[in-house]
Amino acid sequence: MTALVPPGAADAPSTAVAAGGGARTAGAADRRTQCWLDLRTGVDAAGAVRDEALHAGFDAILAADPADLRELPPTVTRVLLPEGADLPSDLGAADLVVVDPAAHGARDRLAAAHPGTSFGSYVEVTDADTLAAACASARRDPCTVLRFRDPTNIPLEIVLAAAADADGLVVTVVGDAEEAAIHADVLEHGPGAVLLAPSRPGEATRLVEAVRRRSPDLTLSTFTVTGITHIGAGERACVDTCTYLRQDEGILVGSRARALVLCVSETHPLPYMPTRPFRVNAGAVMSYTLADVERTRYLSELRAGDTVLAVGADGRTRRVPVGRVKIETRPLLSIDAVADCGEPVNLIVQDDWHVRILGPGARVLNSTALRPGDQLLGYLPERARHVGYAIDELCHEL
Repeated sequence: MTALVPPGAADAPSTAVAAGGGARTAGAADRRTQCWLDLRTGVDAAGAVRDEALHAGFDAILAADPADLRELPPTVTRVLLPEGADLPSDLGAADLVVVDPAAHGARDRLAAAHPGTSFGSYVEVTDADTLAAACASARRDPCTVLRFRDPTNIPLEIVLAAAADADGLVVTVVGDAEEAAIHADVLEHGPGAVLLAPSRPGEATRLVEAVRRRSPDLTLSTFTVTGITHIGAGERACVDTCTYLRQDEGILVGSRARALVLCVSETHPLPYMPTRPFRVNAGAVMSYTLADVERTRYLSELRAGDTVLAVGADGRTRRVPVGRVKIETRPLLSIDAVADCGEPVNLIVQDDWHVRILGPGARVLNSTALRPGDQLLGYLPERARHVGYAIDELCHEL
């Protein structure tokens, strides 16, 4: 049976302060959101949708009839949410019974009448009183299933804050995978689980992809600088993200898709201007960057609302939203380097001391101070690209 303890609750997360004063909970992005399937509505509930959810690795399946839970494998939590005012005389194979206190009575009384059965609460949040009931249940009960009537995340934020130190599992009802992804980001970590009643096959798989997608780590390489050239004026792009970037974090940029250099965020103090911890002074407009671990984009293509891959000096990654891209004419500097495997590397950046690159050990390097023999951090995607997608074909980038 799947544990009802909220994912990550057993480990007390540490807090890392992001440059610029923002605080982020370390490991919040790694919390695993459980996926629950609601069989009470939806198409082909007893067949294809249920089998799809099991194949996708759902954590729990909820039904109104104990008979619908009988044949489920022990790899999922079998959850009963009875309809009507009376509980079935036989709770069957249910591992957890979720009750509506307004319809079924107090959870504690029901638990006393059915020793050995775990009970949770269902609350539909429609006003201040039901919100207070939801907060009380989330602080008290081993499991609370919540449905929010209005299209706002404020009630969910309040419940999660109220239950921050509680051990119970908070489950929220969602209409689709997109809403589930939004719930998963509320207060950085979201509820412990999301409950979906699919309207068609395929939605269960999309739910898992939406709430469990984690940007994988990259194996970074060390490049050795071979030459620096002042090449005159051209357009460079600053990428402004909608998040505070860390001091050892930036984006990967390069003139060639097979070799990208880690350009650091503007989180490090400068004598003549304030830090801008949301920004990376990235490079010339024709440069590649990674939108995610699979696809490159030209810097000139990025627009507000797109995503770009933020990368740490240790190889950790996260997809972050782009707020804007500033393209301006500036003197440019061409940096040539070579990877240990012999792969040539080139990066063209603004020709100015304050444009910085990360070296091994997260060492911050001013681009105009680089000399042959200096070492840079970067990434070798290895494969050629066509409209950003990796392909295997003859492709020389000179």
